Amino acid sequence: MQIGLITEPYSQLRADALITYVFDAENKFDGVLGEINREMNGRLESLAASGELTGKSLETVLVHFPQGLAAQRLLLVGIGKPGKFSASDLRKIAGTALRYLKSRGAKKIVFLAREGGPEAAQAVVEGLIVADFESDKYRSDRKKQEVESVSLAGFHTGVGGDLISAVEQGRVIAESQNFARDLINEPSNRLTPRMLAARAEAMAKEAGLSVEILDERKIAELKMGALIGVAQGSVEPPRVMVLRYTPKNARPGGPVLGLVGKAVTFDTGGISLKPANNMEKMKDDMGGGATMLAAMRALAALKPSISVIAVIPSTENMPGGRAQKPGDVQVAMSGKTIEVINTDAEGRLILADGIFYARKLGCTHLIDAATLTGAIEVALANVNVGAFGTPREYLDQFLASAKAVGEKMWPMPIDDEYEEMIKSNIADIRNTGSGKGGGAITAAWFLKEFAEDTPWIHLDIAATCWIDEGRPWLAKGPTGVAIRSIIDFAMKM
Repeated sequence: MQIGLITEPYSQLRADALITYVFDAENKFDGVLGEINREMNGRLESLAASGELTGKSLETVLVHFPQGLAAQRLLLVGIGKPGKFSASDLRKIAGTALRYLKSRGAKKIVFLAREGGPEAAQAVVEGLIVADFESDKYRSDRKKQEVESVSLAGFHTGVGGDLISAVEQGRVIAESQNFARDLINEPSNRLTPRMLAARAEAMAKEAGLSVEILDERKIAELKMGALIGVAQGSVEPPRVMVLRYTPKNARPGGPVLGLVGKAVTFDTGGISLKPANNMEKMKDDMGGGATMLAAMRALAALKPSISVIAVIPSTENMPGGRAQKPGDVQVAMSGKTIEVINTDAEGRLILADGIFYARKLGCTHLIDAATLTGAIEVALANVNVGAFGTPREYLDQFLASAKAVGEKMWPMPIDDEYEEMIKSNIADIRNTGSGKGGGAITAAWFLKEFAEDTPWIHLDIAATCWIDEGRPWLAKGPTGVAIRSIIDFAMKM
């Protein structure tokens, strides 16, 4: 899909559809809407008066052969109350419009902004590209519905190069988000740890990142006992992917951001076997790893002035004659001993070695992302990502980035009282909490044991990594959540 800025009058542009947006209860049309209304002899006012055009959030009204416009159709998308509007809302507007028109055979589209500069242009581009992703790649009867081009009109032409840069930045971020979604969508027989490592290596070389793949021998040599414990039940060997971005203008002795992602390519629960119902979705348990790979892909192109290292441990979690059992004790790379209470709490085990290894490589600040706990869905449903971190100032900086890019995240507690719940009688710590509640928090506390005093953020994306029902702006399946926030945060660091 080609996306480009245009300066020609929008009314003269020949296209399958022209898109613009309407605020809730907007009955006095001005600006470009006023111009369109006059060209159409007051038809927009008539639609509003009849109640067909209300401007309620994501409402769509399609007008065929609009008078005064060269486009064959005019699509009006509701944007809700004007007081709540932000540039990030344009992602949903653009995505909703693209998916609506794509399903109706539109090939050439014009998106008309009513106002906006670079931030708005970037948001529109991100919304368009993310909305264009489909999760039905293995269907033999897949419909080939493609939008060929989108022309962006109505943006402030005075900012010139800034607009062009914003469009390109939006493309990089959205394509990286779709890169992660494609990985998360892959069935586990088509994305084993070795296959994921090969995909990561190919991406890194194409993006200009340095990459190292640790095989099972190197993992054993490094004494990553927590990762090995999870992997030993599978015939598929584990891998650890290490990707590095080092800017030319990196400040000597400056911060190094570490991105650690959980990449369990399939999770049966191990000996603590999961119920059969919905187990097929456990192919998405490598969502945290895909998130960090996508972030690295984008950062390689956007070139922040901070060094970034991604560490992505990957394995399957399978039952078998060699699988670890409840009650086993594993020795992590850090030397901490872990009593395995539940083999289905495996993500925190592989992250323990990933986090410690990132610190060994020189990371001074950490972010980990993982589809870690079902408990986070109990706490926050599938609306917010659960965000943990210390010190609080570091977490607040990250949450500011999340807000800036329109991703919903909620700060979760990590009080000292929860630490008591992961203490073991026979080892240093246990891999599940001793109480009935606070499962997402005790999991975060487990990870904190390995981050120690390093500034650290943990994102539990278990409830937000995948949606079972599509949304107007997003296909059902993997979402690519948290990638925009991580990129924004790294750029601002």
